[in-house]
Amino acid sequence: MASAPLPTPPSEQPLRDLCDAAQAVADGRSSASALLQDCLAAADSPANAHVYLRRFDAQARLVATAADVARGAGLPLPPLAGLAVSIKDLFDVAGWPTTAASRSLATAPPALADCPAVARLRAAGAALTGHTNLSEFAYSGVGINPHHGTPLNPVTASINPTPRVPGGSTSGGAVSVATGAAWAALGSDTGGSIRIPAALQGLVGFKNTQRLTPLQGAIPLSSTLDTACAITRSVRDAVLVHGILAARTPLPLAKPVHALRLAVPQTLMLDGLDTDVARAFDRTLDVLRAGGALIEDLPLAALADLAGLQANGGFTAAESWAWHRSRLAVLEADYDPRVAQRIRRGEAISAADYIDLLHARTDWIARVQAELQGFDAVLAPTVPMVAPAIAPLLSNDSRFFAINAMLLRNASVVNMLDGCALSIPCHQPGQMPVGLMVWGPAMADDTVLGVGLTIEAALAAGESPARVR
Repeated sequence: MASAPLPTPPSEQPLRDLCDAAQAVADGRSSASALLQDCLAAADSPANAHVYLRRFDAQARLVATAADVARGAGLPLPPLAGLAVSIKDLFDVAGWPTTAASRSLATAPPALADCPAVARLRAAGAALTGHTNLSEFAYSGVGINPHHGTPLNPVTASINPTPRVPGGSTSGGAVSVATGAAWAALGSDTGGSIRIPAALQGLVGFKNTQRLTPLQGAIPLSSTLDTACAITRSVRDAVLVHGILAARTPLPLAKPVHALRLAVPQTLMLDGLDTDVARAFDRTLDVLRAGGALIEDLPLAALADLAGLQANGGFTAAESWAWHRSRLAVLEADYDPRVAQRIRRGEAISAADYIDLLHARTDWIARVQAELQGFDAVLAPTVPMVAPAIAPLLSNDSRFFAINAMLLRNASVVNMLDGCALSIPCHQPGQMPVGLMVWGPAMADDTVLGVGLTIEAALAAGESPARVR
């Protein structure tokens, strides 16, 4: 008589996302320590080269062990229960320096306390695994870092051997999630820095309304546009982590597809789509229409004004110059020259220019919001291209800046709007990752998350996008 097959060890059971992992720990199918060890092993793999700038392994193991002890004692578990979360190297973690992946901050002293976003993750039971790499000072949508090396896109590598960009600025955080080194990644989004790497790596990125999550204890890029938020593997994970970071209970309403009224902007966001992105976006709209969703073309002509508002570098240049000007005077040689160049654009922005920009933004937001009335959400490709090859960008400044502008184009609309947005994978298995951006105005976070849940389920039931593990 043939013997029964041996059961799969708990740490090897397939777990789709953070919510699955938390449930596996809660019901005893796995231990937090076993799952953490899997994550740390992934972090040691070649796919995570240049991802972590510093590792918190010992601390993380203590947190996972504590979660296992608590479960063994029948105590209630926190929502993250010893599960691995990576931290972008902009956010203070007590006892560790924060360097924004810049050589100019190489001698920064250890932080005396966790910043609020990190403190909330820690209080929720997260095992913080380390500070991750990024575009220096978060000033790029590409993800290249000349100081610490550039993490390669691990998802495109399995489809096409050409080394491709991870997307930025939360480059290392996205790779940590895509490779299984973390269940979620804390990052920031100033012009798409969460959503761009999520889109290029087949992950979920949620940029909430800025005011909902604290920015204290994080190195700023633009105090007007910066948002603390996360990359995850699913929309339900995004709901969970956002609730922790915002210290609130999100109430997303996942309407049926046929109850959705969605807009597709005809200005700017559909311009110059590459073939892969256009195909995935059109297929997504077809799936939603087949389910009964009402999808309307929306002129949204105000988007054509965005280039003018940002022509001199906008808020990012002005506010980064204010933060960096004294440092650049003595440490510019330690900056990425491409980052220093963009920061210096702010030197020419006067106080009057800045005040004019504040007023112009307020007027622009009002015009955009007026056109969005009556829609559950707006749909667009997160970025107009799949992940570009790294090599042509390393030595060609004009090529780099052109690609960077294209990567930021669609996503930055939401930051200027002070809105909220999800990037959801919408490509088919075996194809290059493509992100669908589901977005809306300020404080529409629960609505956008609810629409995201519905669309994610519709795509999974129809032509399922690839999922990364």
